[in-house]
Amino acid sequence: MFKNHDPASIGAPAPSYSHGIEVPPNARLLYIAGQIGMIQGRTGKGIEEQTEMAWRNLTAVLQAAGMGITDLVKITTFLTRAENIAAYRTVRDRFQAGHRPASTLLVVSALANPDWLVEVEAVAAKA
Repeated sequence: MFKNHDPASIGAPAPSYSHGIEVPPNARLLYIAGQIGMIQGRTGKGIEEQTEMAWRNLTAVLQAAGMGITDLVKITTFLTRAENIAAYRTVRDRFQAGHRPASTLLVVSALANPDWLVEVEAVAAKA
């Protein structure tokens, strides 16, 4: 369904993302707001649990739209600590299970709540 664009002239991307994804004409698009490490009002403890919760929330939004992880075309991740990158990637890779959407990861000084360590927003498409 999607066509990956990873030109050799700019080097190979990391194994868990693509430089670009082309969506087929007339695909249904879903823009997913930033999902945080909180479920039912409870914030997760530590980066692993918060990442797990954020990805569960993201997956729930996809499912509500009749979509799944393989429909993701772009994710943007915001982390508040650079030292959490490896732990975040481990959990993210488990959810993505080999799927490679375009991806951006930023380390920011803070999110809207100082207890939040991670936020993930996404775009999905389905033909």
